[in-house]
Amino acid sequence: MTALKQRQLCEQLNISFSDATLLQQALTHRSADVKNNERLEFLGDAILSLVIAEALYARFTGIKEGKLSRLRAALVRGETLAELGRELALGEVLVLGPGELKSGGFRRESILADAVEAIFGAVYLDKGFAVAKSLILRLYQERLDSIDVNETVKDPKTRLQELLQSRKLPLPIYSVKEIKSDQTQPVFEASCQVGLLDKVVVAQGSSHRKAEKRAAERVLILIEGKV
Repeated sequence: MTALKQRQLCEQLNISFSDATLLQQALTHRSADVKNNERLEFLGDAILSLVIAEALYARFTGIKEGKLSRLRAALVRGETLAELGRELALGEVLVLGPGELKSGGFRRESILADAVEAIFGAVYLDKGFAVAKSLILRLYQERLDSIDVNETVKDPKTRLQELLQSRKLPLPIYSVKEIKSDQTQPVFEASCQVGLLDKVVVAQGSSHRKAEKRAAERVLILIEGKV
């Protein structure tokens, strides 16, 4: 990982590490070095679960334990963490072994998810719990704000994933980039690629998440039209 990319990631996180080796370790997969991010991931997973549980408890005072548990599970699951990893462009800064590099490990959801949790653990060790909590809440703000406890309809990304899994097909591959626009708000363009279609589907939105959702929705429409 170059010093430039490390600085860019720290700017995105709004974190200045006192011990830069912690960030390096958080981004290092076990395929690359014995000093990797597995232990930091273990720590970050526990911190994330606590912070999200506390946030849900405070926001939804009338919701019972079972519903809170399901909401937390949806927020801390690997797919959601991988989304955060893509939003942070972690694939560009991960330290992977030769085998993982060749097999596209920088796009693999499990590797991205583990790296996000490891970053939480690294921030905790370097800056303490309060800073780690602040980072998690900032990264999760849009997701927390968009929760509708009465919502029963699954979002397009979840429906697409479940459709592909039911047919024993690979999960969709998403790629998101910010595009230049005359608008004051940022515009993001997401591409979604699935084995059932012979083309990449593209959509735009005001955030990474919204752009990915719209791309997934278009993919679902195309797939349903082929059935």
